[in-house]
Parts: sequence; structure tokens; C-alpha cells
Amino acid sequence: MHQARFKGRLFPFLLLAPTLAILVVFLYYPVFQTFRLSLYRVAFLGLRKTFVGFANFSDLFHNPDYIHSIVVTLIVTTAVVIGGLGISLAISVLANQKIRGARLYRLLLIWPYAISPAIAGIVWLFLFSPGYGIVNYLLSLTLHIAPNWLGDPFLAVFIIIVASIWKNLGYNIAFYLAALQNLNTDVLEAALIDGANYWRRFWSVTFPLLSPITFFLLITNITYAFFDIFPIVDVMTKGGPFNATNILIYNLYREGFEYYRTGSAAAQSLILFLGVVVLTLIQFRTSGRHVHYGGA
Repeated sequence: MHQARFKGRLFPFLLLAPTLAILVVFLYYPVFQTFRLSLYRVAFLGLRKTFVGFANFSDLFHNPDYIHSIVVTLIVTTAVVIGGLGISLAISVLANQKIRGARLYRLLLIWPYAISPAIAGIVWLFLFSPGYGIVNYLLSLTLHIAPNWLGDPFLAVFIIIVASIWKNLGYNIAFYLAALQNLNTDVLEAALIDGANYWRRFWSVTFPLLSPITFFLLITNITYAFFDIFPIVDVMTKGGPFNATNILIYNLYREGFEYYRTGSAAAQSLILFLGVVVLTLIQFRTSGRHVHYGGA
């Protein structure tokens, strides 16, 4: 087979130059500057910088509020990832049934992903607002109770988790539906002939065949829970009450744009980035072993 060859050694780099330039300007340089800034204490609006080495990192891990933010982030991330994937898979299996109007149902299930996270936060704020929320109005009419959803620390975390899961359901369902519709039906029919019941077929055949999509969604949902639920928290609780929903990404925002401690904010951004990288590598080393490709 004839292989194409570049006439000059520099020509491939010339073709890659636009992409490399964009990566350097918008990715590598900002990362370098963030690391550099994390080694300084920066005065208001950057008027004065003092080199402090790794003191910003040390201060963060000796700060009880920051440790609390780490714990809250891990709780929210675990609930959003496990709850979101479990609910999405269950809904996708039901939506994959051959029923009249199935296409319309699937479209309605996916559409929440099309709205922005900020709008999703506003929707859930109107639903659960203690003063004028429709949920409390209905509860007061039926059960004569009106919980302070956004003023109670436990309930506020619960609502943030539920809203975050709802926002990302459409994304997960779209991938699970595509995977379910492309499964190897011969394997499923063989299991049916062998006398396996529905649950046995699902856990022993269908779920392992979905492992590549599940693994992909596991990684994307972790990233989503760490970064993309920021607008929901900002609109609904602003990190409160009593810092109960002050996740790492929101704490970073407050440090940099409310308190103007940019050195500390830069250190937090690096810690957050490294945390996501470490979790992703752990997933590749553990969950990745149970992924079976080529079965669909």
C-alpha cells in the first residue's frame, strides 16, 4: 500500500502551527500563569505581589472552611454521579421499550440538558423557594408543612444534588439510549433461550455490554459534578446556608472575585485540577479493568 509522505520535515509542524498556537495561548500559558500566581500573595487588583512559595497551599489545608468544602464536594459528587447514572440507566431502559410515541418520550427526557445550568438553577429556585415556591404551596395545602428547603443545611445540599442530577439526566440518557439500541441482540436472545429471567439478563448480559458507555459517563459526570454545577449553586444557595453547599469551585470563585485573594484562588484551582486528574486516573486503574469492549 502506498503511504503518503510529507516532502519536508517542517511541513507537518506548519500544519499543526495554528492548533499549537491556540493551545499555547489559551491553555498552556494560563496554566503556567496560574501555577506562578499560586506562589504569591497578591494585593487588591494585583497592585502588589509578595512571593510566599507554597504558603498558599499550606494555609488552605490548615483552613477548616476549605476542608469542609472538600468534604461537601466529595459528598455532592458521589451523590450526583451514582444517583445520576443509576436513574439515567433505569429511565433509558424504560424509554428503550417499543411503545407508541417512544420517540416523543425520548425527546422530552433529553431536553433538560439543552437549557443552561443557570436557568436550571432558577427553575429549581422557583420550585423550592420557601416564600413563593410551588412545592411549599402544595405541601402547605396537603400536609400543612412548609420546609425551609434552602435555609436548612441538609435540605439545601439535598436540593442541589437533585437539581444537578436532573440537569444532567438528558446527557446520560442520550448515551445510554444509543448504547441500548446498538447492543448485540444475539447475546440477549441466547440468554433468553437459556432461560435467564429479565433481571438475570440485565445484570449478566446487558449491563456488562454497557460498561464502555458507563465508564465514559462516569468520567464525564465526575467532571460535571466538580465544575459545571457552579451556576446551580450560585443561583440557588450561593454556598449557604452556613457554607453547607460551598463546593470547591464556588469557594474558588469567592476567593478570587469576592475577596480578591487571587493567590489563594490560583492555588485552589490547581488543587481542584489535580484532584480531578487523580480521580480520573483512579477510575482508569480500577473501573477501567471491568470495561468490556467489542460486545456491542
